[in-house]
Amino acid sequence: MMALIKRFAFPLRVIALSTLMYIEVYHLARVLGTEYDYFADILIRFFIFALGLSVVISILSGFYRRWKKLDPSRADNVIIGLKNIYYLLLTGALIMTILGFWKIDFRTLFTTLSIVAAAIAIISKDFIAEIISGIIISFSREISINDYVKIGDQKGKIIDITLTKIALLNDDDDLIYLPNSKVFSSFIVNYTKREIKKISIEFEVMIQGLKTVEELETDLVRAISEFKQHIVPNSYTLKIVEIRRDSLALKFQYTLDHINRDLEREIRSKTVRRVVHYVKKNLNAAKAAAAENPV
Repeated sequence: MMALIKRFAFPLRVIALSTLMYIEVYHLARVLGTEYDYFADILIRFFIFALGLSVVISILSGFYRRWKKLDPSRADNVIIGLKNIYYLLLTGALIMTILGFWKIDFRTLFTTLSIVAAAIAIISKDFIAEIISGIIISFSREISINDYVKIGDQKGKIIDITLTKIALLNDDDDLIYLPNSKVFSSFIVNYTKREIKKISIEFEVMIQGLKTVEELETDLVRAISEFKQHIVPNSYTLKIVEIRRDSLALKFQYTLDHINRDLEREIRSKTVRRVVHYVKKNLNAAKAAAAENPV
């Protein structure tokens, strides 16, 4: 049923737009009488604008989807940007329509209420900044829907870009909404669009629980061997980041052939568990050796 509605949505909008334009051109609303003619005229013009804008946005989106060969169920930055512009213009038209019901002359309104308008601009400057930032981000190539990014201290997958906020799904499956202005002014790391998809897992190991770094590296590579079809061959490496008094800060790195958030999380979990298992095994072996050979 929904698919049928979506299929005929565009033709129905065109028919409704044509009907309203015909009514407006030939002043058919006058049959309601002079008392309602003015208000009917305002409403008809609003719906003509809304439907006309919707048709234009649909046509532009359709051409863009064909050009980019996008599936109808998918939306990228440009599609979202067009929708945001539609909502912004529609909101402005709705405000003007509501003011029109009171027969307010807009030139007189903005002239006589210049102080109020300035105050409103000052109060709403942050909201306006969010909208402008959102439109710029929507049409930029820096980030896109489904990109895995790091914005400031937040890291996750972008699932939506609205007029004022960006929705980010982090590694704990928490949905975080970031203001567009903050995103626009923050340092952004886009892991999806970088050429080298290197993953780093940092951890700390007690020195007494470690035989050799080479042995631990071999053990970790063996532990994630089931994912080797997704990992670039010979990209494994275990680095010593810092030597401390009783422990070593290590970094295990490998390169994925493509960014996959779920796969990365699964490999990370497998690696951390393997480290715990390795250290525990060596500590138990050390305790057993000490018990057999007491000083």
